Amino acid sequence: MAIDFTIPDDAKEVRERVRQWVQDECLPAEKEMEAGKAYKTVLAELRKKARAQGLWLPFIPVEHGGMGLGPLANALVQMELGQSHLGALSMNSQGPDDATMLTLLAHGTDFQKEKYLKPLLNGDKRICYSMTEKAAGADATGMQTAAVKDGKGNYVLNGEKWFSSAASAADIAVVMAKTNPDAPRHQQYSTFIVELPNPGYRIIRDIPTMAVHGAHYEEMGGGHAEVRIENLVVPEENLLGGEGGGFSMGQHRLAYGRLRHGMHNVSMAQRALDLATEHVTKRTTFGKGLEDRQGVQFMLAECASELYIARLMLMHIAYKAENGLDLRQENGIAKVYLANMVHKVVDTAIQLHGALGYSLDTPLAAWYTHIRSQRLVDGPDEVHKWITGKNVIRAFKKDGTTAAAAGGDLL
Repeated sequence: MAIDFTIPDDAKEVRERVRQWVQDECLPAEKEMEAGKAYKTVLAELRKKARAQGLWLPFIPVEHGGMGLGPLANALVQMELGQSHLGALSMNSQGPDDATMLTLLAHGTDFQKEKYLKPLLNGDKRICYSMTEKAAGADATGMQTAAVKDGKGNYVLNGEKWFSSAASAADIAVVMAKTNPDAPRHQQYSTFIVELPNPGYRIIRDIPTMAVHGAHYEEMGGGHAEVRIENLVVPEENLLGGEGGGFSMGQHRLAYGRLRHGMHNVSMAQRALDLATEHVTKRTTFGKGLEDRQGVQFMLAECASELYIARLMLMHIAYKAENGLDLRQENGIAKVYLANMVHKVVDTAIQLHGALGYSLDTPLAAWYTHIRSQRLVDGPDEVHKWITGKNVIRAFKKDGTTAAAAGGDLL
């Protein structure tokens, strides 16, 4: 039987709707903000239209107010939304909220779902995830923030957090802390829901980064906060997923976030390639169209190849997810590849634009400074490569071939 790459009609239909939505609504809304219209007004109008069209929470089950899309259809949708920085926000599908909503949906108590998840799903509140710490970096098991019971029905948290994305825009924080230092390494941590603002959860600053910060950067949730946690009192009823479950929940949450980053990277790279191709077809140098230069054609060809590989990676991972197969190895490989792919394509698009690409008159330069983070967030390239390499060795020792760790398990 032949391998079938046919996309189901319902997935095609929703992709086309979202593609049109981004082109007709999100990109023009970006122009409105550039012209001075308030972000909150623009977003409220976009979200009202999106909900009226049934474009809301693509990854959330229908019974909870979402579109109920499976992994393949959601991947196709996210690869359209990433073309605009208002795309995911317009459909309440933005990170870091999306993965944290899924965590609450899977592990929250009835009380937690009613009090915290519902306003998130409705778009009334935003949430951030405070796991990373300066001293621990990519090693989540190196966190030192501690949570101790006070004997009065509460936990008291003390420590610090680093690079808590969107914390300054959040109404709720999910905080990971060590509850049992004597437990096995991956069972020492627990997760807590914290209402913001809270005097025990103090945002010291949004950490300055190399990214070009637009006028609405922080209020859109683009900031990454340094947070001091001092005598933060959290009721026991706000413990999420039980004691010792913080690490495993966090890894599951990050797995979705990595894929969503990759999906958005594909759409950004596609838009960059479109911009570059449009530019070279209009330019003439030394009496000859830029599009006729073989070197330019080679550059476009390399970008097209990168995008083709990226799409196949995501489709394969979506296939495995649809069928309940283990996708951890492919997820790690794709995370690294997609982060480097978008960097290469945007960099090439800048080069093809010449000095115009280096300026801020196109979105390319701002994208370039932003996407450098993709090789660091949700685990740096080196950590993912390390794990991928270990799995290659395991596969060889088990099977006498590395095929299972290199996408060969389906062949």
